[in-house]
Amino acid sequence: MHISTKCSVAIHCLIFIYEYGEKQKVTSDLLSLSTGSNPVTIRNIISLLRKDGIIAVKFGTGGATLNCPPDEITLYRICKAIEPDFGSKLIGVHALPSPLCPIGRNIHNVLACSYQKIRNDLCESLKNITLENVISDYHNMQQKLQ
Repeated sequence: MHISTKCSVAIHCLIFIYEYGEKQKVTSDLLSLSTGSNPVTIRNIISLLRKDGIIAVKFGTGGATLNCPPDEITLYRICKAIEPDFGSKLIGVHALPSPLCPIGRNIHNVLACSYQKIRNDLCESLKNITLENVISDYHNMQQKLQ
């Protein structure tokens, strides 16, 4: 299974924007330092989040803020914004099974139903977890460390 690390970086950025976006100008360079990601990668992620309406970016002066409440932003929405076809890439199937083998000839069809159920279950789980939930987890971790 595979959900791109870009989704994790996007969630990291959104938590950072939530925590600091109202207090200071959150730029791609600042997010790059926090995430350990290349600034170009951050700008691409920010662009995709903005295009989906999750964040707003001030043109000219820069700075990002959340465009909607964290309880309205699901992990599914974030993943879809970053990688629109992530659902189809969750579980790979080997590309060249032998057509001479009865199992090889049928393996894609055999796995299709089971894998689709797994995809559906994962997508439902991602739809049930909001950015607000993740921010709450972050705050709980911060309290434990203090």
